[in-house]
Amino acid sequence: MSKILVVDDEFRIREIIKKYAVFEGHTVTEAVDGMSAIETCKEQSFDIIIMDVMMPELDGFSACREIRKFTDTPIIMLSARGEEYDKIHGFELGIDDYVVKPFSPKELMMRVQAVLNRSRKTNPQNQDVFVFRDLSVDFTARTVSIEGKRIDMTPKEYELFFYMVKNKGIALTREKLISKVWGYDFYGDDRTLDTHIKILRKSLGEYSKCIVTLRGVGYRFETL
Repeated sequence: MSKILVVDDEFRIREIIKKYAVFEGHTVTEAVDGMSAIETCKEQSFDIIIMDVMMPELDGFSACREIRKFTDTPIIMLSARGEEYDKIHGFELGIDDYVVKPFSPKELMMRVQAVLNRSRKTNPQNQDVFVFRDLSVDFTARTVSIEGKRIDMTPKEYELFFYMVKNKGIALTREKLISKVWGYDFYGDDRTLDTHIKILRKSLGEYSKCIVTLRGVGYRFETL
């Protein structure tokens, strides 16, 4: 049983999600806007947050930005907008999944379970620090730095980048990356991987060239 915070200004949406979540054995707390969501998250902890983007008082993206300042609780964003820009913006803020309205409540619950399963997995680190020129990756501390300046990444970006660095020089198929980072039970769009790679390259600056695209295969991290 998991604690879920459902944030949406539409009563009908909250009721539908709550109905299916309770049926799956979860407990549900509701919030009607971004401001109340932030305050609720400060008062109690949750296993996952399902939050709409377009809300009064404070939108979902802004609320996510504030929530990420004090908790890494997984967030699934709901939105009637399915443009790539909105999805990328959400992932840059640290969300774990993006669901476009209208959605299937059953599929949403499957996505919830997939995100919960991934967030509960441990990621044992066998190496301590990887260094390439001014790029430093500390696996134990879960930090990435360039020229001594720490690069901010979401938990999922860390997992993806760490896995690629640990498998330096190895061609990693899209299927391999998705299964290792998101899990075999991942129900998201395949483009989620491409979106995270795009964000990683943007974060890495001059070291973005270390992530090589293998057309028709996947990606490879190299330092040549």
